[in-house]
Amino acid sequence: MKRLLLAAVLIAASCLPVMAQDYSFTTYDWVAKPGVISIPEKYKTEKEAILDRHVKIELSVAGNVAKQYYLFHEQRFVNSPDAVERNNRIYIPFNMDESVLANKARVILPNGKVIVLKSDDIKEEVDEERGVKLHYFAINGLEQGAIIERLFVLEEGPELKGKTVRLQAEYPIAALDFQFIYPKHLKFKTKSYNGVAEPVEDTASVNEKIVLGIKDTDIDGLSEDEAYSNRSANVRMWRYKLQANYANGANNINSFKEFATNLYERMNPEFSKKDQKAIDDFVAQIPKSSDPEEQIWQVENKVKKSINYNRFLESREKVADILTSKQANQTELLMLYLALFKKMGIENQVVFTSDRESVPFDRDFESYENLDDFLFYFPAVKHYLAPLSVECRIPLFPTGLGHNNGLFVKGKTFAGVTMGIGEIGFIELPGSDITHDYQDITIDLTKDLESPHVTAKMTYGGNSAISFQPVKDFVDADNYKKFLKQIAENYTAQAECESLTTENDGLDNVGRKPFIMNLTFDGKDLMQKAGGNHLLSAGLVIGRQMELYQETTRVLPVEIDYPHYYTRTIRVLLPKGAKVKNLEKFDMDYTCEFDGKTQCAFTSKWKQEGDVVTIENVEYYHAVKYPLASFEAYRKVINAAADFNKVVLVVTE
Repeated sequence: MKRLLLAAVLIAASCLPVMAQDYSFTTYDWVAKPGVISIPEKYKTEKEAILDRHVKIELSVAGNVAKQYYLFHEQRFVNSPDAVERNNRIYIPFNMDESVLANKARVILPNGKVIVLKSDDIKEEVDEERGVKLHYFAINGLEQGAIIERLFVLEEGPELKGKTVRLQAEYPIAALDFQFIYPKHLKFKTKSYNGVAEPVEDTASVNEKIVLGIKDTDIDGLSEDEAYSNRSANVRMWRYKLQANYANGANNINSFKEFATNLYERMNPEFSKKDQKAIDDFVAQIPKSSDPEEQIWQVENKVKKSINYNRFLESREKVADILTSKQANQTELLMLYLALFKKMGIENQVVFTSDRESVPFDRDFESYENLDDFLFYFPAVKHYLAPLSVECRIPLFPTGLGHNNGLFVKGKTFAGVTMGIGEIGFIELPGSDITHDYQDITIDLTKDLESPHVTAKMTYGGNSAISFQPVKDFVDADNYKKFLKQIAENYTAQAECESLTTENDGLDNVGRKPFIMNLTFDGKDLMQKAGGNHLLSAGLVIGRQMELYQETTRVLPVEIDYPHYYTRTIRVLLPKGAKVKNLEKFDMDYTCEFDGKTQCAFTSKWKQEGDVVTIENVEYYHAVKYPLASFEAYRKVINAAADFNKVVLVVTE
């Protein structure tokens, strides 16, 4: 919600007096002739390591504009063929048209030879997927055992409303030196996370500024590749935000209270007659329902099918203009929804939050970083609506915004005056009762033992369905058929379907009905012959399953996207007189328990009645977060599905 925060940022910036001055590290530079750099003994066997990292952030003021200066200086040890390949391009983490005050890079080879990279070595490539240009230093002559040294200084807008500084990397850091520098008349609130020491103030002030420093050594690397985890919540980090200005007596700057008050007033204006008529006309087009959640769904569906979201659109903030142009930015969408809900008498609260996989919301640290996205919460149905997500419909919303704290903003009347108040609450994700998938599968061996006929009905609910349902409305018919074929191949062992039909696809069914796929196929690829036996890979029909490997010691606790539940039934129809072995392999029972509850499980059992074998399987994940101590139990539950895949029944006539 960058646009919504702009007014509050300007208020904070206006609290800074005009005191033009330079930043303190104008003469900072690397060693002119580094020679052969000594590698600490414990890092000589590392494939990649950061030997030294210096980061400085300094707040200053030039004229009437507050400025921030950022320095980054690092020496990176590259000690394996993979590391050489990863680092033969040094990507530049800023736009070339930004205020770059310094930008240097060099390579120090094991023999002490130095290769200085020049501006001619900066190349450009285009990220087609994101539509952005990337710049990088192209390194020639990089070899194992070399050190890449880089240094850059940027002039930026100040981060007064809240900023997170990450002090840990994917690879180990031998030595870290971080400094935050700001004028003495300002007060910043700060907080350390995940083992970061509290900053120490340097008593030798710099130009009437306070210098807070954090030094650390031998920081372990934190992998970005651990499956089912949330690295952003567990990385070592430090946060800061402007709290007070002693020069003018301003206090509690950038507070959630201030945000809620200003936002409510701005988003609930007195509408002109033209605006009110436009609202009335739009509401008249929305189907009416006596069911509260269905009515909210109809409002959301109408808005998302009528108004195109354009985050870069210049704000007009006139509802009539929004409805006429059929385009809106974030601010305008928020205002439009609020106007519609007010007109229709739908009680709601606006919930500002962040993506927990990027900047987890800390209820005890009022940083505007935590307010970059928003939802609507409806107390009557206890569900959320995501205005900016085209494919979502209530009760579904982007899962990264759930299982997270949020600032719930609502109006409250005091002495006849209604104002916005904000309270921090927890955003619940839809439970496993909503994201519940069913598989009903029949493997018929009665007509041809060597070529089973398979019939399957796959039903996907909630967040599983949202991966499939919207696609039909965004691609042409041929590509939609290809998409469905790719899904089906997961269950058919790559065999062609004899028939493939779907139910409840398209945006009109999102959040209301499950997505259903019906398919039949020749299962000859599920059967192999071995002597007088037929080997049936019955476990494959539930679809290929991921197996969770952990070759190194697990570091991060488990965190999954959302709660979900699977119920699977497989029937094997045997020819008269046939016998089947290995059914006991389908007896499975794995659970993960903590907090006095079974939080996830994979159970399977079977029964045989005459010539029909029925295998029933239940798999569920109620919790989103699992402590590190429960990892092995969780891993066994996850891997049970892969073990189920591998079960082969022996059928004899």
